[in-house]
Amino acid sequence: MHRARKRFGQNFLIDSSIIQSLVTAIAPQPNDNIIEIGPGLGALTKPLLDKLEHLEVIELDRDLINKLEQLKQPTNKLTIHAADALKFDFSHTRYPRRIVGNLPYNISTPLIFHLLEQLDSIVDMHFMLQNEVVNRICARTGDRNFGRLSIMVQVKCSSQKLIHVPAESFSPKPKVESAFIRLTPLKKSLVPKQLEQHFKHIVQTCFSQPRKTVNNNLKKVLSQNKIIDAGIDPNSRPQQLTLENFLALTRLSQI
Repeated sequence: MHRARKRFGQNFLIDSSIIQSLVTAIAPQPNDNIIEIGPGLGALTKPLLDKLEHLEVIELDRDLINKLEQLKQPTNKLTIHAADALKFDFSHTRYPRRIVGNLPYNISTPLIFHLLEQLDSIVDMHFMLQNEVVNRICARTGDRNFGRLSIMVQVKCSSQKLIHVPAESFSPKPKVESAFIRLTPLKKSLVPKQLEQHFKHIVQTCFSQPRKTVNNNLKKVLSQNKIIDAGIDPNSRPQQLTLENFLALTRLSQI
């Protein structure tokens, strides 16, 4: 029996009805190029293998890798990457990938940022995340959850909260609720390639102290007059700005 390891943020899915709902939401087709992050004990891996001609998984825990090796037989439909997903090159593929996973809470946000840099090779992403993180990703202007994560995802992907997953669906039972989300890359990012790094800097600076005004947070980057030129009240809070507002601020920062 495998004991969940805190350092890997392991919480294993055990609710069969939830697992079936996740597979239905993913809707895998036989020829899909799917890679699963953090397969754990194979709760999602096994039903995916039943529907796919081939499946790749990324797992860091050596003990779990040994257990996953058993799923290779007798069909040899499974490829196991013994790797850290935060360092994995998802763009190294002949065909665009669909990515799925029950992500460890302690790496979910940096992993999403890692994947946002490789969207040219991604068809869609289906993730189990902490419910709070899903709410932050899906939050809109004016929502208290609206922040850097919301913006950086939404300028590149559409997001859809699919399934609420109670803590009782996992072992060990986490202290938080979870949710399953679908992220689909937009045909074209809302931020031009040449402005991406500047946009990231503006957003990060603006939310460095989210309770302060836009003017206070950006005073070392933009004058109050330029903020006004962008059509923004300098006394606004960052949560009140739209994606278009942040893009306007980015453009003016380059003048």
